[in-house]
Amino acid sequence: MMFFKNPVFGSCLMLLVFMCWFNAKSGDAFGTFGFDIHHRYSDTVKEFLDLDGLPEKGTVDYYTAMAHRDQLFMKGRRLAAGSTPVLTFFGSGTGANGNKTYSVSALSYLHYALIKVGTPALSFLVALDTGSDLFWLPCDCLTCARNFNITDGKRFELSIYSPSNSTTSSPLPCNSTLCGPTRGCLARSNTCAYQEVYSTSSSSGILVDDVLHLGTDTNPQDPIDVSVTFGCGKNQTGRFLESGGGINGIFGLGMDSISVPSILASKSVTANSFSMCFAAEGSSGRIEFGDKGSPLQKTTPFNLQKSNPTYNVTVTKIAVGNNVTDLQFAANFNSGTAITRLTDPAYSFITNNFNSRITEKPYHYSFDFVLHYCYALSANQDSYTTPNLTFTMKGGSQFNVTVPTIQFEEDDGSVFCLALIKSEGINVIGQNFMTGYRLVFDREEMVLGWKESDCYDSISSSAQPPPKGNSTRSRAAQQSPPPPPPPPPSGVARLSSVTSGLMVVMLVILFHNFIALSS
Repeated sequence: MMFFKNPVFGSCLMLLVFMCWFNAKSGDAFGTFGFDIHHRYSDTVKEFLDLDGLPEKGTVDYYTAMAHRDQLFMKGRRLAAGSTPVLTFFGSGTGANGNKTYSVSALSYLHYALIKVGTPALSFLVALDTGSDLFWLPCDCLTCARNFNITDGKRFELSIYSPSNSTTSSPLPCNSTLCGPTRGCLARSNTCAYQEVYSTSSSSGILVDDVLHLGTDTNPQDPIDVSVTFGCGKNQTGRFLESGGGINGIFGLGMDSISVPSILASKSVTANSFSMCFAAEGSSGRIEFGDKGSPLQKTTPFNLQKSNPTYNVTVTKIAVGNNVTDLQFAANFNSGTAITRLTDPAYSFITNNFNSRITEKPYHYSFDFVLHYCYALSANQDSYTTPNLTFTMKGGSQFNVTVPTIQFEEDDGSVFCLALIKSEGINVIGQNFMTGYRLVFDREEMVLGWKESDCYDSISSSAQPPPKGNSTRSRAAQQSPPPPPPPPPSGVARLSSVTSGLMVVMLVILFHNFIALSS
């Protein structure tokens, strides 16, 4: 056509084509946003807190403490509590270390993350909780824990947030949509107030806006600062005043608009979805904001309640070995619960069928241990076999429990127990049944997704599914394997594709102008 002979018009057209291409690819130019999550017994958290004298990992005291704290926080707990990049917390280390999660035995919740808030940035060790919505930090405290007591008499000083010390902090006004009808208002300062109740514990204060330091899930990370709304917790009660009651705050991951995943989605920073991966005990897990998971993942829909939505799903069948029942029940997937708790008849079906298939001799503790189905290994026995435990979810997808047992080393030999507690209230799938999976909490499609993962592979995990037959575990399996190396940096490849595309388009423009001028 004749207008292509105009070099200026042709160049503009070429640039327009490139901009359209670049815009389509720009989402890929960003890395994923996430951070590591850490078990409360992990070496990372123990090093951060300089802890000694905690219950030894894998001991009865270890799991008794976890189950006890689960129950304290579950009683009376609320049942709710375009192309975008995937984000994580900006790491305290290098590369993708920002999306690690940690766990510590002496603390009230199971998995923790190191986050940075404010300007200048201040670090906090917060508990990750899919069972609640609000993110809050100890702030200008009137009553709150200011240190973490260590068993040798030392104290670890905790970070305390103060809006006056952050140049990017501002109070949330009462007319904000995030204040909502359930919040209070301090009329004199026109500031939104909050109170969160967790059984016999609570946190109250005001809501503020400040910068949460996120980063791409690449190596090295690119920093991404996002203003979020969170609680400036001036008054804590109950467990939050005790050593290890919550450390440096709670990071709610629920469905309400006040939660950080909801805020990131509302600002179009990420997709309205996030994932959590729970690795073998003692290893770091991962959390990634905006993660929609893999096309190969299995899914089941959430059971939505308009007044109080939670990550609640329906189990339609239970299989223990080759014994299957059509027993149906609803359960919450809750990262704030260490050990799975089920009500009857689901609890009895699993325990009875599990018990009947175990050949080892039952082991009875001299005290009332929270796990009731335990078995002793013989002196020359190096492994044991357990029946597969599988939940069929609504929609037909199967969720195989990869780690149904816990192993202990007692003075009189090795013992393993079915890691399941009888509940008198709601059904909760805890962290122990989530081990070995990347769980995707997709609030756009309103589905829970899962795929086998070691937490260090790519989103399209290549980890092998659990065996189809009975599961055999060895004594050596009790020891946590060292974490595999982090995945290779993905941001470099993505940015290189953009650079290559730009070079190609520029060469095409130069060639076009040469032809036009020659003619």
